[in-house]
Amino acid sequence: MLVAARELLAVRSPLDAELMVSDMLGAWWGRRLRRGDVEEFLGEGLVDYAAKAGTPAALTLLVAVAYLGTARQAAKAEGAALALMESDVARPRWAERVGAVKPQGCYVSRDAYGDQDTVVCTFAYRGVPRTAPGAVEAAGEGERDAEGCAAPQCPAEDPHALVVIVDYNMRGMARDAWVSSQVDTLLEKAGIEAAGNPMLRFEELEPQQARALLEFAMKATAETLGRRRSTNVVSDSYSAYHAFARARIKALPPGRKRPAPLLSEAPYSRDRRAMLAAEFLASDAAEHLSDPSAASRCADHIIDYGCDQDFNRPLRVSPTKCETFLLDWLPRKVLLDPAEQDAMPHVLLSWVRFAAPKTGLPDEGLRATLDAVYEAMGRFTEAYRDPTTFGLDRSLVRRLLPDGDLSALPRRAFAFPFLDGTRGDIDLSSLHPAEDADRRVLLEIDHAAERDRPDFAEHLAWHEEIATRLWNGDPEQLWEAAQRLLDLGHDRHDVLHVLMEIAERIGDHPDELAAALDDIADIPDEPPPTP
Repeated sequence: MLVAARELLAVRSPLDAELMVSDMLGAWWGRRLRRGDVEEFLGEGLVDYAAKAGTPAALTLLVAVAYLGTARQAAKAEGAALALMESDVARPRWAERVGAVKPQGCYVSRDAYGDQDTVVCTFAYRGVPRTAPGAVEAAGEGERDAEGCAAPQCPAEDPHALVVIVDYNMRGMARDAWVSSQVDTLLEKAGIEAAGNPMLRFEELEPQQARALLEFAMKATAETLGRRRSTNVVSDSYSAYHAFARARIKALPPGRKRPAPLLSEAPYSRDRRAMLAAEFLASDAAEHLSDPSAASRCADHIIDYGCDQDFNRPLRVSPTKCETFLLDWLPRKVLLDPAEQDAMPHVLLSWVRFAAPKTGLPDEGLRATLDAVYEAMGRFTEAYRDPTTFGLDRSLVRRLLPDGDLSALPRRAFAFPFLDGTRGDIDLSSLHPAEDADRRVLLEIDHAAERDRPDFAEHLAWHEEIATRLWNGDPEQLWEAAQRLLDLGHDRHDVLHVLMEIAERIGDHPDELAAALDDIADIPDEPPPTP
């Protein structure tokens, strides 16, 4: 890294230097270490190494990291840079201007569907005085900026735009970012494109609103990467601009704003959701639906998805949203009975016809969305696999999924494998693992062979703790760790005991528990034996 940092000595502007260092810091962004934080291990390690090197290249790197790094990296880099400056280590002239930017304006390009926002924030560096110091001092106090620079003598320099794409079909995460120095051309093209396309809107955005939106989006990206353990949900270039974007967002004025995507509304209460479903079922769009009961339940799922997964926008429809709902979310998350499986694609078509006029979606958007649903209908029967087709009794599935969360079925079946038959005079089919008392009985039966243990009561309590966590998916890393141990050949009983040992050792520290379970989930396969 320090060898690469020598190139910083040759650049002529702070913008080029910041982009270079942001690219360096992005080399490990989103990566995972089995033990420890990658930003601490590599990022702070780089700062320590540069501080010891004490060269002009090292100082230049430290100055940039002090602006672009994480809070801990920035604090360490600033201290190390100041120490080197006091030792008269040389640095480029532009080093003092790193991060000295002022927001110029914020804009957003939005598609009429509400699928994504392209946020454009423009900045410029505060210039240096072009006249003698005395002339600057003669300027009126009211004409000075926050840094005491008189505006006529300190023109903004190196204008540039940060562009971030926010994808609302992926929980509002930032999935792409880049920087352009052609600010006027960029804004002009965006305005012309929107003027000639009814499916686009281009408008100014309050800087405070832009900051709230981008902070939320970058946090959503980090959370998504934490769940998926892969960076393939963002563009290939996102990591190179991540540090730069994070720093520029902090230059925007803060404010008590909430992200406000297109068509967003106030939160929907249960009553409001029910009223919307009733309005839909009574509309002309739903009159041809042959099974009112199944249609009502399907409408509830559509509305819940829009409220809970799409920023309180149940009336927003788009090709991508409808395909995601029908082919990804429903098959993973919702237990549908056979009547609902048959009705769902038709109800979704009716919902699109009902909702599009209410949001003002242009006719071409409505046609494209209906076409997307028609195309997805055939694939839905393949994508949605009813667990009862695997031989599971529907009543058993209902006991495991009283909340209808289909994604919970494997982990709950792992936690409670004995739900049929009898044990003594106990009819297992009458027990419901969602109820605390029945859950305890099921666990006592599951561990009857350990009843002679002197600490059986405490041991059973820990089994109940793990079973409850698996039932609730809390934390989600618990089931991921269990699956990895099963893949490595451990039997179910041993897996439960490993999870119990970790939970007992760490105690009530959620972040530490999640990290320890991540370490297990990341255990690699054993290498094949050498011949």
